[in-house]
Amino acid sequence: MTTIYQFFLQLGSALTDILPIVAIILGFQLLVIRKPVPNISKVGIGFVYVLIGLALFMLGLEQALFPLGRLMATQLTDPSFILPADTVDGIVRWSDYHYVYLFAFLTGFSTTIAEPALIAVAIKANQVSGGAIRVWGLRVAAALGVATGITLGCYRIVVGNPIHYYIIAGYIVVVVQTIFAPKRIIPLAYDSGGVTTSTVTVPLVAALGLGLAETIPGRNPIVDGFGLIAFASLFPMITVMAYAQLADLTARYANFSRR
Repeated sequence: MTTIYQFFLQLGSALTDILPIVAIILGFQLLVIRKPVPNISKVGIGFVYVLIGLALFMLGLEQALFPLGRLMATQLTDPSFILPADTVDGIVRWSDYHYVYLFAFLTGFSTTIAEPALIAVAIKANQVSGGAIRVWGLRVAAALGVATGITLGCYRIVVGNPIHYYIIAGYIVVVVQTIFAPKRIIPLAYDSGGVTTSTVTVPLVAALGLGLAETIPGRNPIVDGFGLIAFASLFPMITVMAYAQLADLTARYANFSRR
């Protein structure tokens, strides 16, 4: 009964969130364009599907992904787990959290590969580029960027460094890459930072960051627990442009070898 009650609470919350969007769309359709909504019955059924899907998704986040992320962070940062049995001083160093970094990398990579928004963008990019941009090439490049960013973000939480140093340095790299990267890939690389942090990636990554900040001594969940999403948005831009640069160099080398 508790789950059913929570589902209806989420259903009401989803309805509140969606109503302004529906009101704007219907308002423009009826008052500005001044035409009836085509296939109104299908639109209504789709609206119900969206409501139920959002409610189930939010319920799943609260009952599964958020608790799972915090649980993994708690277990991986437990001193009895990360310290070797022969440790004498009992001091935990940043290098002792290697399983945290491995978990962060694999989590970032796998969730990004499964990200629906990235799949959709990769397919469209492949279509409009005439096959020059490969679907799996773009997905893997973006996933490697997210994985690297989340791993570096976890390292920052462990050592307690200010986040702005990392973000400023990362955007300097992006600006320099923009000068030398193929022009056709730059807008897509910038968009990759947004589509990689969506419905699948964000909940688990946010829970991991908060879990680390809550379990590592001396860390503040407000100051240190957030920020992993910024890393996950920044580094795909770097890796996608690097992917295009590498593909460009490979093509040039192939053309040079044929001469």
